[in-house]
Amino acid sequence: MGASLPPVLPEMTLLGGAVGTLLAGSFLARDRQWIVRNLAIGVLAISGGFALAGPGGLIHPGTAVFTGTFTPDAATGAVRLTVIVATLLVIGLGRAELAGTPRESETYTLLLLGGLGADVVAGASDLLVLAVGFLLASIPLYALIGMTRTRVAAEATLKTYLLGALLGIVMLVGVTILTSAAGESRYTDLTARLPTAPAGLVAAGALAVLAGLLFKAGGVPGHFWVPDAAQGAGTPAAAFVTTIPKVGALVAIYRLVEAVPEDAHLRLLVAVLAAASMTVGNLAAFFQTDPRRLLGWSTVSQVGYLLIPIAALHRSALAEPALLLYLAGYAASNITAFAVIAAEPERRTLADYRGLSRQRPWLAGALLVALLSLVGTPPTAVFVGKLTVFTAGWQGGYAWLVLLAVLNSVASLFYYLRWIGPAFTSDRTDPNPGTSKKPPITAPAPIVGAAAVLVLGLAAGLVLRAVTATG
Repeated sequence: MGASLPPVLPEMTLLGGAVGTLLAGSFLARDRQWIVRNLAIGVLAISGGFALAGPGGLIHPGTAVFTGTFTPDAATGAVRLTVIVATLLVIGLGRAELAGTPRESETYTLLLLGGLGADVVAGASDLLVLAVGFLLASIPLYALIGMTRTRVAAEATLKTYLLGALLGIVMLVGVTILTSAAGESRYTDLTARLPTAPAGLVAAGALAVLAGLLFKAGGVPGHFWVPDAAQGAGTPAAAFVTTIPKVGALVAIYRLVEAVPEDAHLRLLVAVLAAASMTVGNLAAFFQTDPRRLLGWSTVSQVGYLLIPIAALHRSALAEPALLLYLAGYAASNITAFAVIAAEPERRTLADYRGLSRQRPWLAGALLVALLSLVGTPPTAVFVGKLTVFTAGWQGGYAWLVLLAVLNSVASLFYYLRWIGPAFTSDRTDPNPGTSKKPPITAPAPIVGAAAVLVLGLAAGLVLRAVTATG
């Protein structure tokens, strides 16, 4: 057991940090909760150091530990770093909104626990550990969405909880079926024993587990909670729940598809669900007027693109690195867009952003970078991510899916332009006079996020080579 602990130091640090922030917040006065925020930032930095250069980190990935139930490989390392950087950005963008509120320290605790859950889900190589990670990632999700205690937040929380409970039970049924069919729950045993099990039983079990993970990822058919959560939760919570859970869940789907035999036809099902997610998300986003809800539906469509390399698993060498690169680029882009919303909290509709480029040009620039990245415009991170994802899909024999993804990418430009257009319209009048009477919120998070989007896009070749070399 002792030899297995160093490779999971990033997760242990997050767990200890979550307990520490909870205890510290309980004894500190409300006007001193900034200490808890700094503690959470320090915990994330330490965890990031272990995730990058520690035992089982991205630079020195290891083999499965804890009797083969958790795998600290290159994919786990990439998820760890993505989760840590994304959580740091979420804390940064939520500083003004959370400072001095009654639930500030609890929010930081939930962010750390949610990140821990995403890490466990991504690194799990055992169905039972996957189930535990699912619960660990879900419970903070419900609490974060309802933290503001508004009517809209309560409705979003209830919808998320009911859908999560339903698909969580379905997932546990699938875990039971696959474990019974193989006689073991570790993925290595599933790979070795499921080919001789009844194909129908294996397909049913895999489908049930996939359904639970799609809830976590926010893809069809488990997507209904996403736009409501994005609209009803506080801005930092909305940025977190639409980004971090899917990072872990999509890598978990990749591992599941890799473990299930080909005759279960799970790859084809993933391709169909990819087409459904990208199309449903885009169609629903077309006429949204609330930027939060627009980003909620946008994240559903992004899941569709992210499922393409999973469908091409074993048929393209780019499948895994394309997925990891796209996840990192999407996380930076999506959180940057929410950071702009956090910096302008009184702009509630797309029309309210009219004249933003004139009033706060640096903020409008960050918004432009984030939204064009979500479309897939060079030289942003998602552009390279989409390029590699589409290449992997084409090499995997899913030309029809790639063509549909290209059409959806072009179509998505319509609703992103509905946000970009007003922001870059010259207008000397303030469409929301209340904002001009208040000093602008100091918001470095949008600039940092936009810089990350551009740097990741420009350095994508190095990132791909590093992931490939350590994979």
